[in-house]
Amino acid sequence: MNILIIGGGGREDAIINKLLENSEVEKIFALPGTGVKKDRVFNFDIDATDFPRIIEFCKNHIIDFAIVSPDNPLVLGLVDELEKLNILTFGPNKRAAIIEGSKSFSKELMKKYNIPTAAYQSFSDSELAIKYLDECKFPIVIKADGLALGKGVVICESKDTAKDTIIDFIDNKKFSKSSSKIIIEEFLTGFEVSILAFCDGKTLKPLVSSMDHKRIGDGDVGLNTGGMGVIAPNPYYSDKVKTYCEENIFQKTIDAMRCENREFKGCLYFGLIIENEKAKVIEYNCRFGDPEAQTVLPLLESDLLSIMMATSKGEIDKVDVKLSNKAACNLVVASGGYPTNYEKNKKITIKSLTNSKIYFAGVKQQNDQLFTNGGRVLSLTCVSDSLEDAINKVYEDVKNIDFEKMYYRKDIGQKALLNKKLGK
Repeated sequence: MNILIIGGGGREDAIINKLLENSEVEKIFALPGTGVKKDRVFNFDIDATDFPRIIEFCKNHIIDFAIVSPDNPLVLGLVDELEKLNILTFGPNKRAAIIEGSKSFSKELMKKYNIPTAAYQSFSDSELAIKYLDECKFPIVIKADGLALGKGVVICESKDTAKDTIIDFIDNKKFSKSSSKIIIEEFLTGFEVSILAFCDGKTLKPLVSSMDHKRIGDGDVGLNTGGMGVIAPNPYYSDKVKTYCEENIFQKTIDAMRCENREFKGCLYFGLIIENEKAKVIEYNCRFGDPEAQTVLPLLESDLLSIMMATSKGEIDKVDVKLSNKAACNLVVASGGYPTNYEKNKKITIKSLTNSKIYFAGVKQQNDQLFTNGGRVLSLTCVSDSLEDAINKVYEDVKNIDFEKMYYRKDIGQKALLNKKLGK
């Protein structure tokens, strides 16, 4: 079987690694792929949003199944284009991908179908948005309506910061068209939980819960990033919270999208905040999270290809999604200066890794040598019987990786461990 996967980051590397566990997979064509050589994987330097070249590639190669992984091509409608070629494809079509492509759409959906979320207002006029600040209790959250590489969210502690952010987003077009409209949202307190779930338009089957670490600095300080590390399962996702989410969020979201004639097939990401054993949605993503995918896919014991194909056919109720009882910790290794300014082309040295799997992201390979080629360069995931052991082992292994100005957080999972020990 020949598989096409669109994307080239750590998330895609994790998906590829899982697919390669299936012996029926003969070739994986990765566009553009990570650029790192692997058996049965063929990288082609075609951008994930270059639809004409992708379509031409598909016409010239036998593709049995396709996976569209990143947000941009999903929101722009690549799944629709591949389905026109009669290629069975994993991922939501353009109408369904709007659940991530427009935060105002997702907020209105939740309001209409009584799905718990933070109070909010939408604005396209900076003067009206600034005037609204007089009614707000700080801190507040300001979000770009469209896609912004995971960086279009600012927590504003003061009115002055909020005003500057509004002007930066709307008037200065910080994220181009994506920030021409913004959401001003109530700041929620509690513990964040990420849930990735396979959805076939009717039925939903979640993966193991996880906890992302978005801020660049230890102690959750500094700028938001695409994610600096993840632990799974999330200790705050109790059985009681799980039941609440199943009854009030998960199925209601799938049913709401179907009612809106936007049937969702693919991986739906629920970004939740937990307080007092209840949950609210802080965001939806229309694809696997990164680095959540690198953390929870190693805990999937069932065959990923079978699940993905059943999802795309609307038959996920016919397959088993078996999850491991173990724990996992993922640690992202980044270029110094990320998420703002950073240098590339730093030689990477990797010694033997005893406990962890490595997933490549911002890397390029020249002959047999690897060099940095992005902000988040690579990540390590360790699976173990306990969360504490997984965390300890991944930090042991990261000592065997080196490149100039290498950076990683030193506290992934520590807050969860501390609160778990304190019984909170």
